Amino acid sequence: MPESVPPSSIPAVPAQSESAPSLPSPSLPAEQAAPPSEAKRAAPLTSIDVFRGLTIIEVVLHHASGMALRYLTPGSQMHELVALINRTLHFAVPAFVFLSAVVLTRSLLKRFAPGRYFSRRLTRGAWPYLLWSGLYMLWYVWTGQRPASTLTDPDKVTLYLLYGKASYHLYFLLVALQVYVLIPLLLPLARLKPSISLTLLVGAAVQMGAYFLNRSELRLPFPASSVLWYLLPVLVGMAVGARLDEFPAWWRRRRAVILPLLLASFAWYLPAAMSYVRGTPVSSLDYNAASWAFTTLMAVTLLGAAQWIQGRPSPIRTGLALLGTVSLQIYLLHPALLQWLERRHAPAGTSLDVALLSAAYALTALLLPALLGRLLLKGPLGRVSTLLFGR
Repeated sequence: MPESVPPSSIPAVPAQSESAPSLPSPSLPAEQAAPPSEAKRAAPLTSIDVFRGLTIIEVVLHHASGMALRYLTPGSQMHELVALINRTLHFAVPAFVFLSAVVLTRSLLKRFAPGRYFSRRLTRGAWPYLLWSGLYMLWYVWTGQRPASTLTDPDKVTLYLLYGKASYHLYFLLVALQVYVLIPLLLPLARLKPSISLTLLVGAAVQMGAYFLNRSELRLPFPASSVLWYLLPVLVGMAVGARLDEFPAWWRRRRAVILPLLLASFAWYLPAAMSYVRGTPVSSLDYNAASWAFTTLMAVTLLGAAQWIQGRPSPIRTGLALLGTVSLQIYLLHPALLQWLERRHAPAGTSLDVALLSAAYALTALLLPALLGRLLLKGPLGRVSTLLFGR
């Protein structure tokens, strides 16, 4: 594994990789999975939904800003600004992984029936992954982004399915499947209710150990498609899930430490991330260590913010929570919608024109899948939602 990241252009949708992120606690139904949503329910909106809503907005803005960078002049002020936004909004997958660990740990500590648990993971996790991998393989051929031969090439199909490469965003669903397997194995530790603060420190050490194990022995071709690359948010999420009732009080006590650490980690992460955008070589160890610190602390902060927002009823809270109930639908649909809009009318003109049109595309790619997702949750259309999204 190389010690530095070679210069490269900013990908259309960057992903975290080795070469490159007193309020009541919500009541969670047993064996509820988190990433990105378990929306098909009549339960009241919760801070978990708010968390998902905040994070899915980040996902769409991150991908839309990645699109905008392709049409902006490198080195221009607007390019630098959009690149700054793009790299800052680079925490969605670790955040969703963290939330998955929180929700699964919380529910499995209440009741763990292995047969029911794993059958639900097949229908709500494995099925959507396989279905949407197939749909996106067809989409890329239909839109001319890949040759038709990829559909019958066993090596290509194997690559797409084993590493979540059917589309740039599907690796998250593959990581989520691995989280589903890992969390039950962590239940003995979760029952001990480990300290959240201590788990942050121990988890960081475990994550660095995984990094060096991969570099010296495993040499995974796409480490960001493996749960190994998200052990820190998984372990911290497990600790938070085991103490979710205590999390609001813990956050009030520790935010004076967590927030400065978040800012410090961001100051550490941003120069390496911007160097990557500019095509400047970056140390793999420095980039990943900074990214793990920043994205995990951001995930913890987002949960604190979501609980704060949940405790203050407002149209914004309701809107965020409603987006959260269909975050999986938005996650799966928005890349195709962004690509369709870009191919139909690519951003052009002045830097401001490019930025404004990209923002409009982001809003479209957020709201249309959200409206469709909410529509499919109602009445007889629920069967269509179950078929398409597993819920």
